[in-house]
Amino acid sequence: MLRDDLRTLWTEPRPPGAPARVWRDWALLAAGLGGVVLEAILRENVVWRPVAVVLAVWLCVLPLWRRTRPLAVVALAFGSVILLQIASLIAAPAEPVGLNTGVVVVVLVYALPRWGSGREIVLGSAVILTAFALSTVTDETPAAEQVGGFVFLLLPGLMGAAVRFRATARERQLEQVRSREREQLARELHDTVAHHVSAIVIRAQAGRVLAGTDPSAAVEALEGIEEEGARTLEEMRAMVAALRDRGAGAELAPPAGVADLERLVRTPSGRLRVDLGLDGELDTLPPAVDAAVYRIVQESVTNAMRHAVNATEIVVRVTAERHTVRVSVRDNGQRTGRGRAGYGLAGLRERAALLGGTLQAGPGVDQGWHVEAELPRGRTESGAHPRPRR
Repeated sequence: MLRDDLRTLWTEPRPPGAPARVWRDWALLAAGLGGVVLEAILRENVVWRPVAVVLAVWLCVLPLWRRTRPLAVVALAFGSVILLQIASLIAAPAEPVGLNTGVVVVVLVYALPRWGSGREIVLGSAVILTAFALSTVTDETPAAEQVGGFVFLLLPGLMGAAVRFRATARERQLEQVRSREREQLARELHDTVAHHVSAIVIRAQAGRVLAGTDPSAAVEALEGIEEEGARTLEEMRAMVAALRDRGAGAELAPPAGVADLERLVRTPSGRLRVDLGLDGELDTLPPAVDAAVYRIVQESVTNAMRHAVNATEIVVRVTAERHTVRVSVRDNGQRTGRGRAGYGLAGLRERAALLGGTLQAGPGVDQGWHVEAELPRGRTESGAHPRPRR
């Protein structure tokens, strides 16, 4: 069991999305260099002052690469400290060598488990512990202070590991949400293909019966088969390309769509008035887009019902243009510091992206919460049959 855990730790990859540098890095560098200057000028008992200043500046600069090169900066920083400690053992100065500003290395201790791979964490921890062990020998500090120093050095590493675990857990939950959206799209793909293929089979059977007695009717049946086949191929290409390699079972019930929005917003349990506006040709939307519009409105209205503070109205607008469908959901609640961008909205963003569209959600300029989505309409000039309203 322990061997398996160690092997898992050793092969753990780096977490994705590590930023190279942010404004905090430059603020930390400025604060560190300022501390070096002040300490070098005001502190009198500095041993080997030029060496101590150069080392402190070096330790302040290294954190700029702590996210992209965690093991390298730990090795350079603590390796320099080890060399200085060895020199101190040989020369035996009266006071410890180095500036107090060198405490900036605790940032590297945090960054190692936060951004490093498992192999980097193990090797970097060995370097850090080696430097700490040498410091206890060169400084000749009491045992109680050594324990306190070890705890002080250990806490940033534990914090980095905790932050990494939390970020990994959230990313795993987001991936589950995205996976559920892909599974739902797979079910809708099944419904779409089953509907169109059934229509193709019926038309083909009718054409075969009429081929001998009414050739014109047989030609008309072939044209209908061509139309249904072209529409099916188009929708299959869009969905299958989006689903990638994910598979899912199929449900027989057709997904809800634009036709169901009026019933959705008129549920008697709602405490807010919902103003629904539908504009444009919405009867011939592809099934995937039709279902996505419903899901966006459903999730947005549900969020407003649950989280809008002192809201009295939700305004829903669905507008069909020639090539796109726009969805807007806004409430008039009070703006608060807490956002509503949970896993539901993350799933909707995934669905919109899979269909080639976009979705934005956030607080309004003056009040409330706004959700804006734009989805590609797809082919509608082919004479495709409109989706019946339920």
